[in-house]
Amino acid sequence: MDAIWSAITDWLKEILISGILGNLSGMFDGVNGQVGNIAAQVGTTPQAWNGGIFDMVQNLSNTVVLPIAGVVLTFVMTLELIQMVTDRNSMHDDVCCKRCISNASNTTYSQLICGRMI
Repeated sequence: MDAIWSAITDWLKEILISGILGNLSGMFDGVNGQVGNIAAQVGTTPQAWNGGIFDMVQNLSNTVVLPIAGVVLTFVMTLELIQMVTDRNSMHDDVCCKRCISNASNTTYSQLICGRMI
């Protein structure tokens, strides 16, 4: 009786092991195929993927976005330059004016630096 029971359990084990291995090998093959497909899609350039959309976005970037960005950057840099000049030229630095005025040999130069006529 033990021999029959052992033969039946061995037969069931073989069926289950072969079924599990068959399913897993098919699953791994499917996953490897999908990874290869995704790698091929990720490796394509935008122009190869959809050339019309890529050309439209590139054209918009060159004709609309870059000029607007240039104008905004020019405006910001001009404001920063004006602020920098007005901060340094607001006559709060008396030390520079006193040094220039005390130098008697360069009175015209000191008048230019201080921005006032004495």
